[in-house]
Amino acid sequence: MQNNWKILITDYAWRSLEPERKLLAEIGAELIVAETGDEAELLSFAPTVDSILTCWKPVRECVIVAAEKCQIITRYGIGLDNIDVEAATQNGIIVTNVPTYCVDEVSDHAMALLLACARNISHFNVAVKSGIWEQNLGPQMYRLRGKTLGIVGFGNIAKAVVPKAKTFGLNVAVYSPRALSEAIQEYRAEKVTFQELLMTSDFITIHAPLTPETQHMFSYEEFRVMKPTAFLINTSRGGIIDTEALISALENGELAGAGLDVLETEPPQSDEKLLKLDNVIITPHAAFISKESILELQITAATCVAQVLTGKLPETVINPSVLERPNLRAKSLMR
Repeated sequence: MQNNWKILITDYAWRSLEPERKLLAEIGAELIVAETGDEAELLSFAPTVDSILTCWKPVRECVIVAAEKCQIITRYGIGLDNIDVEAATQNGIIVTNVPTYCVDEVSDHAMALLLACARNISHFNVAVKSGIWEQNLGPQMYRLRGKTLGIVGFGNIAKAVVPKAKTFGLNVAVYSPRALSEAIQEYRAEKVTFQELLMTSDFITIHAPLTPETQHMFSYEEFRVMKPTAFLINTSRGGIIDTEALISALENGELAGAGLDVLETEPPQSDEKLLKLDNVIITPHAAFISKESILELQITAATCVAQVLTGKLPETVINPSVLERPNLRAKSLMR
């Protein structure tokens, strides 16, 4: 048995790495845990490691090239915008993620933000605790039943949102260029164009990855098209929304409000304007968190690493073309 595997963990958002440590010790691997996860630190560790586990810290091409022994890079989560997947493929490194991670948690959180916005929960809470007992605070409230929820994207989390929204009597419209109308209709939802979604939705919730195509897909023009009574919910990636455009729309009455779990800059600067707007609810990129989801994430991600290092193919390979490359690092998986 190989007994000197080294696994670099760039960063993590939970209290203990014991589940990973225990599972990977079974194949003789040890964890190297970065203190800051900054690029300089990752570069210092990269040449000695056989695998990289990353949560949010960027794993750019320079780190990938320096990691000359690395066989697999695993994302603690679903999105891959912090990993240079193309560079990993070119260097023969398998990239995996955890595609079923936190589906319940994030879909619940999206609905929680929607409900908090719709029912002025934040306004009322602050007012009552300040000694103000007043019902007419914040945006005017409307009945949810019969209103339209627009969903951007139709992956696992978006699909989980649909029945939860239906329970509250919301009609659901979906914008997803890749999803078939029939697949969306199976969820009793309607496929629409992006323009139709913007014009007709009373709430919009974003469940799309951050890509060059989705970067700032919500900006000045889009906010002008949306209803002034609409709310925007984002539990996906902050970069999908143009922050300055959102601030302008919220200040100018082009939107009623927003519920955000993600921001373009995390954590925000103390002078971030969004923090000062009373028609915005912000949570600290916490939608994914539950005791159950974190443990599942740790075990699944560590299992992917153990599988590749011991010659097994993990269930999810993001860059399957790497398996055909002559420079594939995981030699035991070469076809």
